[in-house]
Amino acid sequence: MTRENVVQLLKDPVAQELLHSTIPARFAYTALDGSPRVIPIWFHWDGERFVLATAPNSPKVKALARNQKVALTIDENAYPPKVLLVRGTARTEVIDGIAPEYAASARRYLGEEQGRSW
Repeated sequence: MTRENVVQLLKDPVAQELLHSTIPARFAYTALDGSPRVIPIWFHWDGERFVLATAPNSPKVKALARNQKVALTIDENAYPPKVLLVRGTARTEVIDGIAPEYAASARRYLGEEQGRSW
């Protein structure tokens, strides 16, 4: 499947609902000891990529330097469940300060006022 096809699938109404929800993503990666990890995490979807912000010294950043294969799930508890499953390759970038995408996700998850304070 091409990148264009994947981006097109993410325009589906169910995918869009999940991408704009306040449901934390579940992010899967391989830890430095080789074992699988899944963590809840805020995310920002910019229309082409998922941006996950974290501290530069977090275990996941160190692990992603070794193995960039990842998976991401956004799902709801209702029945029938709406589920978005994504897998791919992560790219890390260390920046000074707070990533704009992290600030945007804080506003989405916490509301405009509380998100700005966060």
